Amino acid sequence: MPLRFLYKVKELMAQDIKLLVVDIDGTISGDANQVNDAVKQAIKAAQAKGVKVAIATGRMYRSAVRFHELIGSDLPLISYQGAFIKDPKTNELVGHWPVDIEQALSLLDDLGEYATHDQLSIHIYVNDELYVRKMTPQTEAYAERSQVRVNVVGDLREFLTGKSTEHPPTKILALSDTAELVTEMLRVLKGRYTPQELYLTKSVATFFEATNPIANKGTAVKHLAENILGFERSQVLAIGDNFNDLEMIEYAGIGVVMGNAPEGLKPFANWVAPTVENNGAAAAIAKFVLQDS
Repeated sequence: MPLRFLYKVKELMAQDIKLLVVDIDGTISGDANQVNDAVKQAIKAAQAKGVKVAIATGRMYRSAVRFHELIGSDLPLISYQGAFIKDPKTNELVGHWPVDIEQALSLLDDLGEYATHDQLSIHIYVNDELYVRKMTPQTEAYAERSQVRVNVVGDLREFLTGKSTEHPPTKILALSDTAELVTEMLRVLKGRYTPQELYLTKSVATFFEATNPIANKGTAVKHLAENILGFERSQVLAIGDNFNDLEMIEYAGIGVVMGNAPEGLKPFANWVAPTVENNGAAAAIAKFVLQDS
């Protein structure tokens, strides 16, 4: 490890962290879809020191609320990769940046090229509701883990342009059992859409995600930290595990990546924590907030 990197970590450890932002899946929640006691206790200890704690997730808002409650957060909840920010205490929608309807329709056409032989399931999200063309095994597994209802509406293009909805989607998600298909799809579609048209990312190896170009976890965490709380970026610790966490890891004064993260993400972190199953988030909190040796 370069000496300058060691120096940076040492310097960061001395900072006064005022805001801790955590992802859910792969970060504070593992295979059991729960938060381990060690992680909850570490978060509680951070809060006892006066540190504010927030969630930034790609999940639907309604799917993330129980985690918000589990960790005792009193801040607005950042969901849909930062496209939908809502305060569970007041039910106030703090910010919402949906996908432009024409971009959404264009992307649906492009995704249709890959949706042959049921290799790809396409989800669209409107008003924190999930809509699909039909139920698939991928959608059933997603709904079970997320604990959300699925609305089957047939043709998604007709749904978005019909009288049944007058609202553009918050996010478009495409799921496949084949990680290689999602990787190839992301590569091709990033060549078709500029960053000013759509924000495209992967949240796990088999999830392709699309949101408004200004909606990512980095801009959402910046808005929460600076505009709502009045903190500086140097006072933010962000912990994540996949490429949809990249922007908030780069923004934060201290960016931590989980040990179970893709290798390509780890060079962007100030520190690589143990895996989610080994309570890596708790280790990061102990190191950078609680100042444990």
